[in-house]
Amino acid sequence: MSWSALAAATEPEPIPVTLDEAAEKATNAASWVEENWSTWLNTGLRILLILVVALLLRMAVRRALTKLIERMNRSAQAVEGTALGGLLVNTERRRQRSEAIGSVLRSVASFLILGTAGLMILGAFKIDLAPLLASAGVAGVAIGFGARNLVTDFLSGVFMILEDQYGVGDSVDAGVASGEVVEVGLRVTKLRGVDGEIWYVRNGEIKRIGNLSQGWATAGVDVTVRPTENLDTVRAVITEAAESMAKEEPWNERLWGPVEVLGLNEVLLDSMTVRVSAKTMPGKALGVERELRWRIKRGLDEAGIRIVGGVPAQAEEAAADPTAGMAAPSAFASATSPQSTAATPLPRPDLSK
Repeated sequence: MSWSALAAATEPEPIPVTLDEAAEKATNAASWVEENWSTWLNTGLRILLILVVALLLRMAVRRALTKLIERMNRSAQAVEGTALGGLLVNTERRRQRSEAIGSVLRSVASFLILGTAGLMILGAFKIDLAPLLASAGVAGVAIGFGARNLVTDFLSGVFMILEDQYGVGDSVDAGVASGEVVEVGLRVTKLRGVDGEIWYVRNGEIKRIGNLSQGWATAGVDVTVRPTENLDTVRAVITEAAESMAKEEPWNERLWGPVEVLGLNEVLLDSMTVRVSAKTMPGKALGVERELRWRIKRGLDEAGIRIVGGVPAQAEEAAADPTAGMAAPSAFASATSPQSTAATPLPRPDLSK
């Protein structure tokens, strides 16, 4: 006997269903559908309404945020077109800052809107949300402890961008690294060092920021001359050099105030130091200091004033002693001295006799 025949022989014969039983089952199913179709329709329409409202609200909020960011960028470009605005506004910096803020706001708005819609849909299905919310809270706490560094970096980046602590093109000292800001992110700030290297600094590791590109900078020069020089003449030479520098390009734009002779900073026996200071454009103090030193040195040379400093001049050496190169007298120089006699070897005895 084949397997198919054996299986057919062992299968139970189907129980015949009568017409009355089939009619009863159909009646029960129709009554159950009739009783619940209104509930299904109500639930479906409610879910559809929640989705439509959530999507429309999300679209409206994102579009409003996009228009707000575009308006901020247009205002920055308009200000940059003015004479003073070009010095105070960096379009790339404002653009990146506004885009970062817009991205954060759009993400937060989408999360809140879609998350609320999801919870409302689960509530429409008569699902108890209390255990789900409790589990989500425990999972959030666990993820927060595990990724606390990431959360710290993100929150620090958000507040740095909102407070406009620094931006692209700024020269900053972040403690762990210093250089020019290349890119500002929500987690990492990218700096270019003085030697061209790129530093990736986590925002959570930055404890303090020194921005060298905001407001104005100070150029300071110390001029060290002999204490016998006339201070009025020194002041006049420095003032003349500074005034001529302030009238020439590009120093007339980089100097934001008159060059001031602050006075004597140090007085010693062999020198005195005059302090010179000027308010400059941010990031241009070093170039102003070099040019100012150049012009002051040239003016002092023309006035016959010598700049001193560094290692003091050595005193003139005394006349050379002719006996300095002679060796000291020795007791071994005389053959009759006791030292020479003691050092003379004894004569060898004649053993042939």
